[in-house]
Amino acid sequence: MNPAFSLFGIPYLSLLVFFPSVGALGVLAVPKARERMARTVAFVVAALEFLLSIPLFTRFQPVAGMQIEERTPWLTGIGSSYHLGVDGLSMLLVLLTTLLTALSVLSSFSAVTERPRAYYSLLLALETAMIGTFVALDLVVFYIFWEAMLVPMYFLIGVWGGERRIHAAIKFFLYTMAGSVLMLVAILWTYFLHHSATGVYSFDLLDWYRLPVPLGVQTWLFLAFAVAFAIKVPMFPFHTWLPLAHVEAPTAGSVILAGVLLKMGTYGFLRFAIPLFPNAALLWMPLLLGLAVVGIIYGALVAWVQPDVKKLVAYSSVSHLGFVMLGMLALNAEGLSGSLLQMINHGISTGALFLLVGVLYERRHTRLISDYGGIWKVMPAFAVVFLIIMLSSIALPGTNGFVGEFLILLGAFRAHRVFAVIASLGVILSAVYMLFMFQRVMFGPVTHPENDALPDLRLREWAVFVPLLILVFWLGVYPAPFLARVQPSLAESASLIERRALLCRTAEARAGRPLSSLLPATPAAPDTAATRQP
Repeated sequence: MNPAFSLFGIPYLSLLVFFPSVGALGVLAVPKARERMARTVAFVVAALEFLLSIPLFTRFQPVAGMQIEERTPWLTGIGSSYHLGVDGLSMLLVLLTTLLTALSVLSSFSAVTERPRAYYSLLLALETAMIGTFVALDLVVFYIFWEAMLVPMYFLIGVWGGERRIHAAIKFFLYTMAGSVLMLVAILWTYFLHHSATGVYSFDLLDWYRLPVPLGVQTWLFLAFAVAFAIKVPMFPFHTWLPLAHVEAPTAGSVILAGVLLKMGTYGFLRFAIPLFPNAALLWMPLLLGLAVVGIIYGALVAWVQPDVKKLVAYSSVSHLGFVMLGMLALNAEGLSGSLLQMINHGISTGALFLLVGVLYERRHTRLISDYGGIWKVMPAFAVVFLIIMLSSIALPGTNGFVGEFLILLGAFRAHRVFAVIASLGVILSAVYMLFMFQRVMFGPVTHPENDALPDLRLREWAVFVPLLILVFWLGVYPAPFLARVQPSLAESASLIERRALLCRTAEARAGRPLSSLLPATPAAPDTAATRQP
């Protein structure tokens, strides 16, 4: 286990979590007479935060278990401690968060001119909440960070969004809050269940991993957690808040929403819902798989007919996150590896697509596909970047999307062949709606005089897209450094689910309450050969 270490005398993970909040206070301290300086201060803070997060990758050991743990007594009366740690499930997601936040701040320099101090401070505060959610190992700490995300995003959408920003912000808040209340009830129920079984009050996730839970109770607890995380993913039919929030949010809000916040739902399934309540998860597996596949096909079909390019990208997220859930629910080495890698890939590709749409919107102040055409002739560099990102989104071999999608389908074919066959149609549909949109925006004559003199990518915009282009090809051509670090943790997660399912079955059998005969067989833990990177 890689022990905790410190920078500047501060525990590393705590520094990583709270440095953006300190930076947010620094942004607010910028004098109002010089508030344009706020963007520079915010970018310096976000860039430093990204640099601070790099040791998370370089020092990370490719072994199972938590690393760089921090544990400090906190609310000792109720058994809650300030417990942080990372493993392969969370490490890459934290890096994705710091990268996208820095790029989102940089992309906002010319887009945000009203109340910049408040805008950038909210972005940095949101970064603290997102990182804290990924590294929290105590359920009280996790829930505080989970809820804290709502406030900055609510204001980012509601203040700097489009014409329907208030409606979008309220809908986002209410949907997420409804799921959070269900999760809070489940957390408290599990907390008292743990005390009844062990005589110890604890909110520590690692303690809860050793708790046998009867199937009847598991079902209710799993459903409460699953609904909360399904709303955040979002899975069909909980997806209706997402397109509106994406369309009305400012560009940086859309990037963070698609790149990071949606992954908290898939991360929640893999970290909490399935390992804590594995028998109920297996019992409800057919329904979850069906919803994932419906989301894949539905999201692609609705994206195909969108007249608004930003809404098209938003509905594509519903389809892509369905693939992430499909791979995760395979519960084998290939599916889990592809699912986690596709979380990162979606953040890169879809985040870049929203940034590209933001560039167009800044120049033309319209998102309607019909208002474009012939952009390739006017903005050739922009068109080339758009082409590469679009191809990565449809999983062209050699780009990041292909590796993740291939592993997901490979794992899904091994575990759930019928669902995998149906989901494969989503691969074709994604190529259809993306290529159709690209053809209408980029090719043909310049039909609108307003498009004749649009400026091509500027230096600051190149600085935003170059890191994303590097990752598109790095993950597409040589994903081994990333897969090698995460696969031991994913193998451990699959093994944990198997062990906990057996533990709960054994406990019920001893108590004379055997599990339902409807419960599927528990999947075997992946062997050493299966966990090697392709």
